Amino acid sequence: MNHFALGIGWRIGLMMGITGVMGYVVWGPYPAILLVLGGILLALLGWNLFTFCTSTNRKLTRFLESVQYSDFAISFRADDTLGPGFRALNGQFNTVLEAFRQARAEKEANLHYLNTIVQHVNVGLLSFDANGRVELVNQTALRLLGVYRLRVLTDLQSAQSDLYNWLTANVGAAAATYQGGHEGELTIRSTSVRLRGRLVSVVSIQNIRSELQQKELEAWQNLTKVLRHEIMNSITPIVSLTGTMREIIEIDLMGEMATGEGQMATGEELTHSSPLNDLRDALTTIENRGQSIMRFVDAYRSFTSIPQPKLAEVPVKELLLGVAQLAQPDLHRRGIALTVTVPSPVPQLVADGGQVEMILLNLLKNAVESYGDLAGGAIRLTASTNDTRTILAVADNGPGIEPEAIEQIFIPFYTTKKTGSGIGLSLSRQIMQQHGGQLTVSSEPGKGSEFRLVF
Repeated sequence: MNHFALGIGWRIGLMMGITGVMGYVVWGPYPAILLVLGGILLALLGWNLFTFCTSTNRKLTRFLESVQYSDFAISFRADDTLGPGFRALNGQFNTVLEAFRQARAEKEANLHYLNTIVQHVNVGLLSFDANGRVELVNQTALRLLGVYRLRVLTDLQSAQSDLYNWLTANVGAAAATYQGGHEGELTIRSTSVRLRGRLVSVVSIQNIRSELQQKELEAWQNLTKVLRHEIMNSITPIVSLTGTMREIIEIDLMGEMATGEGQMATGEELTHSSPLNDLRDALTTIENRGQSIMRFVDAYRSFTSIPQPKLAEVPVKELLLGVAQLAQPDLHRRGIALTVTVPSPVPQLVADGGQVEMILLNLLKNAVESYGDLAGGAIRLTASTNDTRTILAVADNGPGIEPEAIEQIFIPFYTTKKTGSGIGLSLSRQIMQQHGGQLTVSSEPGKGSEFRLVF
């Protein structure tokens, strides 16, 4: 049975009955209060009939409002008992709302996924509208620009005025290079797009220095591998054959001369006059030098085979104090003072503690050796923070580094010391690059140097 039609029917029937009773009251000897009560009851039934008939309109209004305000939690099923037509209508409303719910959930998931990608890429991304309001910026862009947060483009005016002027002047496709202070040289690319009538600028920021250093490091590693392979392949058989020839001379030929009939020679003759002795000495020299070359070349194996860092939280204070304790004997012997400074609160550092310790010890060793015979040496080992970066520094008051050498000290095999392989700083920079950080240096001749590990 159609419950909707039945609901209308009994309401109309009841209203007609009340109307008849009121007519009977009018013509009969009954008090007027009954007419008033009947009128009130008739009005209430009329209003109930009106709301009952217009329930579909109200339901449609609620449905459209839920779509307008993205409120898809509402459900339509209260009047399913009014008949199959109402159940079908409620089912369609609920199906459409469920489709909207799924579409919104998928949209939110895609936005979350996209935002995660944007925040984790190594390229800085910045988006702002025509009014300079920043709509999107990732952590890489904040780090490269040297700012803590960026809500409007004018926040760059004090920290990066040149970049701010360039961004405001180049609305559209453009590219430029920019000196980004401690982050080195940056490449800036800008483009514009219209989104629903709004002009939005999208800017990408990339650190050229780290890319160039990485490519340079890979080139040196490849060259070192080739040289090491070729030298070892060439020198190994030479050393082996030289050793064999020396043994033949010492055991076979010189043994025959010492024991052969009619060819007995005195020890003095064997030592001073025999050409075989000269040949033996020459072969011994060749063998020793060849082995020395092999050891020298093999020492560069570590330059091409640094293990990947095992990242973990490193206690900075304990790390610096441990490094200072390891270096203290050499410092005490040379009469060099070492101070360790760690701020409060202690900076957080996630790195490979063993590899970082190796870098710091190498930098301390270089600082100590730079003094030579100079007296009054003082080295500072410090930790600090800059925005989201943790910085460890080794500074000295030594002779400093000449300007023409400071650009070459990170090149493999380059060294300013009389003894040294020239790979210590190259290895240190490579380790820092594997940590996603940088190893930088600042120096002034006669005033000292400072090496900074920027994580």
